Amino acid sequence: MKTKQTYQGLTSQEVEENRKKFGENVLTPPEKVSLWKQFLEKFEDPIIRILLVAWVLSMIISGVHCWGPEQAGFAAFLEPLGIFFAILLASMTGFIFEVKANRAFDVLNTVNDDVPVTVIRDGKIQEITRKEVVVGDIVVLNTGEEIPADGTLLEAVSLQVNESTLTGEPMIGKTTVEADFDHEATYPSNVVMRGTTVVDGHGVMKVDLVGDATGYGKVYEGSQIDNNIDTPLQIQLKGLAGVISKAGYAIAAITFIVLTLKTFLGGDTPTGWMNIVSELLNHFMIAVTLIVVSVPEGLPMSVTLSLALSMNRMLKTNNLVRKMHACETMGATTVICTDKTGTLTQNQMQVYETRFFGLKDQRLADDEMSKAIAEGIAVNSTANLNKEDGKVKTLGNPTEAALLLWLDAQGRDYLELRENAAVVSQLTFSTERKYMATVVDSPLLGTKVLYVKGAPEIVLGLSKKVARDGGLVDPAACKADIEAQLLSYQNQAMRTLGFAYQILKPGDSEAPYENGRLMAGLDLTYVGIVAISDPVRQDVPAAVQSCLNAGISVKIVTGDTPGTAREIGRQIGIWTEKDTDRNIITGPEFEALTDEEALNRVLDLKIMCRARPTDKQRLVQLLQQKDAVVAVTGDGTNDAPALKAAQVGLSMGDGTSVAKEASDITIIDNSFGSITRAVMWGRSLYRNIQRFLLFQLTINVAACLIVLAGSLLGTESPLTITQMLWVNLIMDTFAAGALASLPPTEQVMKDKPRRSGANGDFIISRSMTWRIFGVGLAFVVVLMGLLLHFHASEGLTPHDLSWFFSFFVMLQFWNMFNAKAYLTGGSAFAGLSRCTSFLWVALLILGGQYLIVTFGGAMFSVVPLPWEDWLLIIASSSLVLWIGELARLVMSFRNK
Repeated sequence: MKTKQTYQGLTSQEVEENRKKFGENVLTPPEKVSLWKQFLEKFEDPIIRILLVAWVLSMIISGVHCWGPEQAGFAAFLEPLGIFFAILLASMTGFIFEVKANRAFDVLNTVNDDVPVTVIRDGKIQEITRKEVVVGDIVVLNTGEEIPADGTLLEAVSLQVNESTLTGEPMIGKTTVEADFDHEATYPSNVVMRGTTVVDGHGVMKVDLVGDATGYGKVYEGSQIDNNIDTPLQIQLKGLAGVISKAGYAIAAITFIVLTLKTFLGGDTPTGWMNIVSELLNHFMIAVTLIVVSVPEGLPMSVTLSLALSMNRMLKTNNLVRKMHACETMGATTVICTDKTGTLTQNQMQVYETRFFGLKDQRLADDEMSKAIAEGIAVNSTANLNKEDGKVKTLGNPTEAALLLWLDAQGRDYLELRENAAVVSQLTFSTERKYMATVVDSPLLGTKVLYVKGAPEIVLGLSKKVARDGGLVDPAACKADIEAQLLSYQNQAMRTLGFAYQILKPGDSEAPYENGRLMAGLDLTYVGIVAISDPVRQDVPAAVQSCLNAGISVKIVTGDTPGTAREIGRQIGIWTEKDTDRNIITGPEFEALTDEEALNRVLDLKIMCRARPTDKQRLVQLLQQKDAVVAVTGDGTNDAPALKAAQVGLSMGDGTSVAKEASDITIIDNSFGSITRAVMWGRSLYRNIQRFLLFQLTINVAACLIVLAGSLLGTESPLTITQMLWVNLIMDTFAAGALASLPPTEQVMKDKPRRSGANGDFIISRSMTWRIFGVGLAFVVVLMGLLLHFHASEGLTPHDLSWFFSFFVMLQFWNMFNAKAYLTGGSAFAGLSRCTSFLWVALLILGGQYLIVTFGGAMFSVVPLPWEDWLLIIASSSLVLWIGELARLVMSFRNK
């Protein structure tokens, strides 16, 4: 084999020529959306667009009132001013929170192109930065280093590469020997890819592709394609906007027609064209007023506040949300496609079980066998542990590092054992022979010892005897038991290692190897096997069960083998004895299916193994064709296309920059439990939006009917413009803040996901519709009855109008508590102590109403009310809440 010194590498001139010809070794960053464009995107919300129309119409009405016969002055513009600030506040809040989240994300997703890379140029070994690597460079690869570009191996000595960022496979053997190539591997055995990491051995590569041309770069580029998938909430808000528009225009048209017929068919028909035009214009203004009243100005504010508050609070639960609507979309999720390594598992190989035949309780005691096992693990290894700040970080081969962690847990210092035992000779691990051997001068055993570690069946075949039950037995006598135990471990998707040793006598070879293998005739003693696994995170089974209970399907998509994937599925609770081959598929098998065949099977799939980036992306798109709302988790570059294609992409905090760039939410602690909490937040948020709609649309129905009745009866509205502005402030800003800030509840995880797609659930449910129109009509009847009572006694005095205004506000005040209790199945007072913001808003409304009526005077057209009136208003209007409490109590008894 050639040595590093025999390579000449590129000359300085060739470096410059190749850099100009093939480009630099940097990834082209995605084009950042300008702040101005990000702000304008907020106006694409369908409700905000309706509000803009309502604002223009309101300006026209105000202009007529201001300069028309009424001469209302500036007060006429208070209503459009309120709508304008509602639009501005809703758009600005969302814009500010998203900019803030993106800045936090940029810090988290910093890519360092200045990491050092060892190359050979002009016949000399040099160190350059990763971005300076060019096509044709000869790069030296060592354990622990990230491969800087795509290339072909020129040398490979026990080289193993972690390809999990591209394929999901944590350890792949690489070689330049064609006879040993793995033809089923995703990438050729003599090819290494940018973004993967050397976990063992060393090698030399020649760079073939750099920057965007690499496999890593192509996936990165694909992850930037914008699929423009509308979120479930956006789809529902578009539907709601359409309903509000049609209802508003229909009511306005009916009102205009009825008023016009009343004018021309009644006995008081105006004469002259100017009077007729003036009358028609007045009817048109009343109709436009109804359109403005029907629009829920506070809805964008409620949605934005809910999303913004959730973004902020979710960060405290390790969910960094980049795109605001992703908060709510998590609540609509019906399918979660999750990768395995690092999300379901700890991404840290650990010893699951030891079976050292000479030890009774598997603990390392102070005897010869224990000493041999401890020393053999410490010295016959290339891995290391790094202890800093009380944390242990593994370096090197993850399987070997797991053994050192186990040794450390036994109270044995591997470094002390390794330093005290001088290495005499060593045969490093290779994928061809599947074992490693080291001869050391052992201070513990007082002689030279040969330690062997590798594939259990290979090491057993090399051994002459087995240490068992305090003695030595022939391998044939216990081969069946050992193979059965190995099969049990393998069925649980575990890696296994076998151990043997031989105490060398005087005259024995201190380098018992020939042609890269152990010599025949050695007297090895087989001492046992160890099972190693990447254990499932402790919180994952409970979190997955919570998702299943919530009606969310969890699918594993991994590059691992079917056996490993099935076992992980069993451990987390998604794979059961009832499942068949229909519920699992490999990437190549999935690719071979037609779209029709795949669509017929896609909902039944629980596991996709040996998956490639295109397989995962296709799975997501086919699920979406089945009206599924898909969330995808991933930490590797290979996950980026699927993360981008999904309605919600969830990257891991320690994932690749490509994965994080393609995602909507970054799970900082890599925990599946954090994903479950995100679902809970999303569902709670959606409920809060429904509660606000229930509250506001009830008031809108009442307001529309009052304006309509007033116009048809020919009476003036009992509420002035300034009073309506205060009512709108309660309905919009205050109520939005109160209902949007309600905390999430675990109760929502017991519900099934709402339906999406063409036949999906409308945001206004049937029960909401009955409540909106039922309560709205009841309010109108009570308010009109109150007006008739006042009018019948002594006409509408300033005291009566102030009383009516306060009563109207207090109806909304108590109805806000009913809205809070909606969908909870309990009392409005339940959990009230945790709803701090809600209580503050309630106090603000009460205090504000008292101050306006007491000190508002001419500005609000009110007079102060005595305490007796306040007590009567509060007590009588509170019937709204007590009737609601009674109804909820009856419903709870009926449900039980």
